[in-house]
Amino acid sequence: MTLGVFLAVLAAAAMHAGWNAFVKIRLEPLLAMTMITSAAGVLALPALAVTGLPRIEAWPWLLGSVIFHVGYYIGLAEAYRRAEMSQIYPLARGSAPLLTTAIGISFFGEKLAPLQLGAIAVLGLGIMLISILGRRRGSRFDPIALGFAALAAVMIAAYTLVDGLGARAAGDPHAYSAALFVIDALPLAIFVAIRRGRPAWATMKPYWLQGSAGGTLALGAYWIAIWAMTVAPIPLVAALRESSVLFAAVIAFVWLKEPLQPSRLLACGLILISLALMRIA
Repeated sequence: MTLGVFLAVLAAAAMHAGWNAFVKIRLEPLLAMTMITSAAGVLALPALAVTGLPRIEAWPWLLGSVIFHVGYYIGLAEAYRRAEMSQIYPLARGSAPLLTTAIGISFFGEKLAPLQLGAIAVLGLGIMLISILGRRRGSRFDPIALGFAALAAVMIAAYTLVDGLGARAAGDPHAYSAALFVIDALPLAIFVAIRRGRPAWATMKPYWLQGSAGGTLALGAYWIAIWAMTVAPIPLVAALRESSVLFAAVIAFVWLKEPLQPSRLLACGLILISLALMRIA
């Protein structure tokens, strides 16, 4: 992985943590997620007009990605409804690169050097420790929230591999990304319109500025990741992207007033070591 790709994916990680923080605004997480995906879809429309549609070979991947993204949104929204960002975000994101690596190597012929595999393992360990060591004193893990976080992790691994392979099949990662965001905006918006009706949209109206900001970050974060997966191994990009938990920990502490215990510094240190290993591997 070149330095330029490495830095771009790190920037995407920061943006990813940012849009996840918007899900925790004073609004039901499902509605917040709907605003973010809708805003990202609207922003992608002009880009789609420029890039055009991706090649026909990419469309099965696109449709699969949308299905997995819907599962991810539901899992993440339900987990955030029951637990803190500082617990859920690392659990969901930490296990995902390990799953992506295992599936990518076993079934899709992705190749990684031993040092890169070690870096991904260290990253996963550090991320999981952030969640374990980061909860409020005396608080307990909600098993239902953990279940939804696990669902989100599986969906992350699935859509990451699908989008990496789909963007390669498309021949143009930008056309693939633009089409994905436009299509991906529809399922949640339709679901909320049918199940909640006008009251839901009235509830969301005061938060559209925050939702638009979250959508902008979500668009930039994943667009960069999709492009990166066409020029670097998918598992490596997926793992590097999960360094977003460092940014998420800061956001959760400063903005959401969630705890940042000194014990979590060990976990953050492991993540920094993994980033160094990825860069030199």
